Amino acid sequence: MVAAWRRERPDLDVEPMRVLSRVTRLARHLDRERSRAFAAHQLETWEFDVLAALRRAGEPYQLTPGQLVRQTMVTSGTMTNRVDRLAARGLVSRAVHPDDRRGVLVTLTAAGREHVDAALSDLLGAEHGILGSLTAEQCDDLAGSLRRLLLRYDPGAGTD
Repeated sequence: MVAAWRRERPDLDVEPMRVLSRVTRLARHLDRERSRAFAAHQLETWEFDVLAALRRAGEPYQLTPGQLVRQTMVTSGTMTNRVDRLAARGLVSRAVHPDDRRGVLVTLTAAGREHVDAALSDLLGAEHGILGSLTAEQCDDLAGSLRRLLLRYDPGAGTD
């Protein structure tokens, strides 16, 4: 593709395509692998994202809806709908925040934890497969390069 653009538009520097077109194509493959891993555990991608945020919070696996919004980068209305749907499935529960009677805490249930842990195991297996042709050093270099690119858009991307 890059060679064809170079031939057809020699007046343009198409060098970014060497990297970013590959990132886009790789993202499509990753999305398919993610969907497969999550579907095997009756989860949608958005469900995994919310459950994973709660799981990463550590015991007692609770976050406020506002914290979930910040971690998953969706609107508060979207998060309300997502929490409602996950609660209906028994994967999360809601409780009044003990320090703020107007607030709510969303808690990962045992069933939610089982689903997210199993899906994560499958996802990591697929991701190891995707990166399998790279050495550990190459993975570190790639992660560092991608982190530097992401910092322009997401200052929080500087940490693992």
